[in-house]
Amino acid sequence: MKRKSLSRQIYAYFLIVIVLSLVSVGAVSYWQSSRALDDQVKQYMEQMVDSANYQTDSYLQAYELLSNAFSSNSDVRAFMEIKPDDAYEYYVYSDKIKKFALASVESIVTLYKQLNMIYVTGQHGRSVIYENQNLFNFDPVLVQEKYTNLMKLTPSDGKIALLNMSIRAVDKGSVVTMARKVRGPSYGDENRGVVAIEIKLDELAKTWDRVNLGKEGFFFIVDDAGNYIYPRAMSQRNPQDELAARVLGSGNQTFLYKYNGEERMFVSRKSGYSDWNLVASMSVDELRRPVNTIRTTTLVVGLATLVIALWLSFRFGRSIIAPIRWLKDSMRETEKGNWQYIDGIGRADEIGGLIHSYNLMVTRLSHMIERVYEAELEQHKNQLELGETKLERQKAEFQALQLQINPHFLYNTLETINCYAIVQNSSEITEMVEAMAFMLRYSVQTNLEEITVANELNHVRNYMIILQHRTEREFEIDVAIPPSLLLEKMVRLTLQPLIENIFQHAFPDGVEAHHMIRIDARKEGGLFQVFIEDNGVGMPAERLAELRQKLEENRLAEPEEAVGGSKRGGGIGLMNVHRRIQMVFGEAYGLSVDSERGRGTCVTMTMPETVRPRLRGEGWAER
Repeated sequence: MKRKSLSRQIYAYFLIVIVLSLVSVGAVSYWQSSRALDDQVKQYMEQMVDSANYQTDSYLQAYELLSNAFSSNSDVRAFMEIKPDDAYEYYVYSDKIKKFALASVESIVTLYKQLNMIYVTGQHGRSVIYENQNLFNFDPVLVQEKYTNLMKLTPSDGKIALLNMSIRAVDKGSVVTMARKVRGPSYGDENRGVVAIEIKLDELAKTWDRVNLGKEGFFFIVDDAGNYIYPRAMSQRNPQDELAARVLGSGNQTFLYKYNGEERMFVSRKSGYSDWNLVASMSVDELRRPVNTIRTTTLVVGLATLVIALWLSFRFGRSIIAPIRWLKDSMRETEKGNWQYIDGIGRADEIGGLIHSYNLMVTRLSHMIERVYEAELEQHKNQLELGETKLERQKAEFQALQLQINPHFLYNTLETINCYAIVQNSSEITEMVEAMAFMLRYSVQTNLEEITVANELNHVRNYMIILQHRTEREFEIDVAIPPSLLLEKMVRLTLQPLIENIFQHAFPDGVEAHHMIRIDARKEGGLFQVFIEDNGVGMPAERLAELRQKLEENRLAEPEEAVGGSKRGGGIGLMNVHRRIQMVFGEAYGLSVDSERGRGTCVTMTMPETVRPRLRGEGWAER
């Protein structure tokens, strides 16, 4: 089976993560920004149209007041009842109406400065016309010709009608007519005529021209009949064409429509006062121009980021794979019996630690093998008389044995030493070798079987056996752990380093008869706690505060701390044990220290409570 390159796998995973991240972030940001821009432009256009609509309605309502004054004037209503051939009555009422118009307009000249003309026409065929600032009286027949159309287009209930018409051809397209029917003197009479006010669109056009829709945008007005009111250039279009029909059928909704071969957005609002539909239009291409810019920028930045990220991932992969390959090649040479060392190149990370551990293992194995060979050669010196042939055969066997050395050779060597001790009837050596073998086997195991309190206590017992032989002093540890807690789970090699640190630092002047080490445990609140307490020299307050701060910060890379004293270094280290507990059970667990100068130290090891059921027949010690 072809092996997969780890560097290629790392590079592929980096590529997948980077591409997925860039694509997802770019797509979501582009989609969100384009939608936000579309909504913002649409909202802007709606606000512009609503503002123009409001100002237009306010402007027209001012002229409605003037129309109300004329339609309710008694002279105007009486004028509707004169006889067609009575010249005197026509003169009297027309003069009164003109004076009323002049007084009304001049009283608020600034309000009605865009007034083009006012005319009153009745069904009898007679008309009165007032042109703004002039009592202009042209042929009334011009008005009468439109009387039939005015009566048809004006509501019978007396409401205002805005008409796109004028009595003079020259004013067509530049004015709008506000007309309403007028009854006779009696309120029960039927409609007898029409009052019409022609308003110039110049002032309103200033309001409409302020609708800023960009270079390619425009604004126009369509009435309910499909006639184009504004701008003047569009008034030449045919009423009820396709664009006007789409506006009237949109129902104040935004819609897209292809106008003059270009896709455009139209925002329509119907006036609440008149029957006009105010419409703003912008090109879709112009609307999407910022979105296209965002898309282009996202693509360029994404590609540049991808190239840089791939280059960094390549460098990162090489920094990991190269030391692993060196270690792999060196282990192959070691398997052949060639002790191969690796240059760590000053690395301080985990890979540097792995290389350091490998070099240390090779050094120790080579030294131990040399010592075993020396012992075996010394033993066989007495057999030199057996002949050169036998000696050469033994050397050949030794060389073959050297080529077959592996990490398990150390266990076999210790067993050999134990056999010699048994033969020589040395119980001390046997006890020490057995304890050392158990400790080594327990220390180098890397499988993930559960480690219990009983296993750790057994490891401490073996350590104490060796320590007592080394110091030639008896010392007992007070173990007060209840039997029900012996099968609680722990982290491998956490208890013995703390005991070792106590011997090295809590009793700097040696172990005395009054010295004590006590191990206790309890379960409370879902936690399992192990207490290691001594009555040694303790720590000063400032040293204890510094140690507690480092435990909180997990400063594992600094020189390791000793338990029970102010000296640094020694053993596996307190910080090492604390961090390994956290790596197994989580950041909420680990070590805590309480100490008082001259009264001793107590280290508390906190772990989660075991939830599995206890099994019958579980052993106390691990072999």
